Amino acid sequence: MSANITKLTAADLAALLCARICHDLVGPVGALETGLDLLNDDDNLDMHDDAIELIKTGAGQASAKLKFLRIAFGAGGSAPAIMACDELERLGRGVYPDGKVVYDWQMGIDGLSKPAARVLLNLVMLSVQAVPLGGTVAILAKTVEESVEITLTCTGNKARLDPAISKTLAGGAPQDGFSGRTIQPFYTGMIARETGGEISADEVSEGTCVVFKAKIPNT
Repeated sequence: MSANITKLTAADLAALLCARICHDLVGPVGALETGLDLLNDDDNLDMHDDAIELIKTGAGQASAKLKFLRIAFGAGGSAPAIMACDELERLGRGVYPDGKVVYDWQMGIDGLSKPAARVLLNLVMLSVQAVPLGGTVAILAKTVEESVEITLTCTGNKARLDPAISKTLAGGAPQDGFSGRTIQPFYTGMIARETGGEISADEVSEGTCVVFKAKIPNT
């Protein structure tokens, strides 16, 4: 099994993860820049209210994404060893509020270890791609014996599992090389495996349902 797992150098992994983080922040930071440009343009005084609204929106989105990514990709700084599930839901809803995709958080436990929390938030990121036309994502976490089981059931019209996501989540390398998009599922699978856990993704009903599962030991 381990022979089939792709190995990346620490430098390559860090560079690719940074590329993903930058990609996620380009939009809200760009909105801030555009809003400031409008405020400084005396020829567009009638758009100052729009500029302020743009700045507020960009700042809010940037803040929400930084807080989310700090846990999803990082060590969480001074965050406790156990992350409260209420806080994880708040972080998720900050970046992915109910809209085209509706999230049903069914957390059967109070908290998750940092590795399990990182896996959960990364699977939330992947769930968006599984229902490109919108749908529902049921998020369940529960304790089973000595492990935490996490399940995300993504249901919607044209729900699909990208083969590149499935392959990299399992530890494989995409045919055209890693990018900021495919390094994220690879990193998700890496976290699960390094804890001695398991992770999988399956298109259980073609065109309607994709299920992500992870089992992380309580350590």
